[in-house]
Amino acid sequence: MNNFNVSVGGGLTSGTLFEHIISLENLFLAWREFSRGKRNKKDVELFEMALEDNLFQLHKELSSGTYRHGPYVSFYISDPKLRHIHKASVRDRVLHQAMFRVLYPIFDRSFIYDSFSSRINKGTHAGVARLEFFLRKASANFRLPAYALKCDIRKFFDSIDQTILRALIARKITDCRTIALIDIVINSFHVSSGKGLPLGNVTSQLFSNIYLNELDQFVKRTLRVKWYVRYCDDFVLVSHDREILEQFLEPIRSFLMEKLTLVLHERKIELRKYSQGIDFLGYVLRPHHRLLRTATCRRMIRLLREENLSSYAGTLSHCNGYKLWHNFMQGFPET
Repeated sequence: MNNFNVSVGGGLTSGTLFEHIISLENLFLAWREFSRGKRNKKDVELFEMALEDNLFQLHKELSSGTYRHGPYVSFYISDPKLRHIHKASVRDRVLHQAMFRVLYPIFDRSFIYDSFSSRINKGTHAGVARLEFFLRKASANFRLPAYALKCDIRKFFDSIDQTILRALIARKITDCRTIALIDIVINSFHVSSGKGLPLGNVTSQLFSNIYLNELDQFVKRTLRVKWYVRYCDDFVLVSHDREILEQFLEPIRSFLMEKLTLVLHERKIELRKYSQGIDFLGYVLRPHHRLLRTATCRRMIRLLREENLSSYAGTLSHCNGYKLWHNFMQGFPET
């Protein structure tokens, strides 16, 4: 991942950000990252058959200002909940990757440590471990009661205000050609007028973190919450005092609505005692134990195949899953 010379509060100082994004070197590196694990896909195979021609043509269109973003293919996946995915063409996804490579380090340095989605050396398991660490701290190593307030944002990606997003990006990116290119990607999709980001773009992962960094900063700097973890639009506040967590809820709700036009999913707000179990990112955290969520166990059992045993072993290695793994292995005595 490349690093570029940017000022902390005022945007690009080198004046060459756009050239970095569209350079042939960056496009080829972006292709390498994008195509990893995808080369058996038909559209990726076709693009690779004329790889140099395709990337040189993309570079030419970007340089001349004639690049136009193509349409999306829409489909649904269950992971486990139903998600509406919008997939761009291979050409456009290579550009998204090229943009991500250059823009990510500029914005990532301003994110809080405890944001764990779509960041290098972070991820779900790191997020779960961090929440577990906070719960242990709040409970004085399991000796005292501790509480967690867990929240979720309703239809997050569909609700992102593109005007607000552009303003947040413009705080750090002042190069007009880069802004114009970002606008092309943002304008390539909408759920309703001026709203939404597509699930499926790597740029959406970065843009969503830029957007919710505002919430992170509010929680940490204004509310002064010591123990807070966020993964995408799921976030958890931890305290040894239940009433303190209750008092944080309304300011968070108001901030999301007034500053980011986002709404909490009221049915998914949970305030629970640590001993009752804190459900986060597929695991249930209890004092002295980390368990796999019941629904996740059932899904794993339903989808269990010999070829995915190693993947499941990795998942179970992050919790107290020996019994479940033993039961899995009973079905594969020769493995």
